[in-house]
Amino acid sequence: MKPNYEYPIELEWTEAEKIAVVTFYQQVEEAYEHGVDKDNLLAAYAAFKEVVPDKGSERQYDRAFAEGSGYSTYQAVKAARSSSGRRVKLRP
Repeated sequence: MKPNYEYPIELEWTEAEKIAVVTFYQQVEEAYEHGVDKDNLLAAYAAFKEVVPDKGSERQYDRAFAEGSGYSTYQAVKAARSSSGRRVKLRP
């Protein structure tokens, strides 16, 4: 299902960078809506961090994404890192 909000991305990013960031956002959405494989989420986060390496910018994108979606990228990654299971499922 396509979200009814826009993903926070930058126009100057390359196509590959945009894909990496959008993939991460989609993994976060999936974690909240249905549950997601934690390794897939963490791999998507690693790719996201290649595009957005500094914490300050990461926080800005998290806030912008949360405003539109209601989902926190920070909480999703935190849950994946602390999970002992293979899947991560969060509540909105």
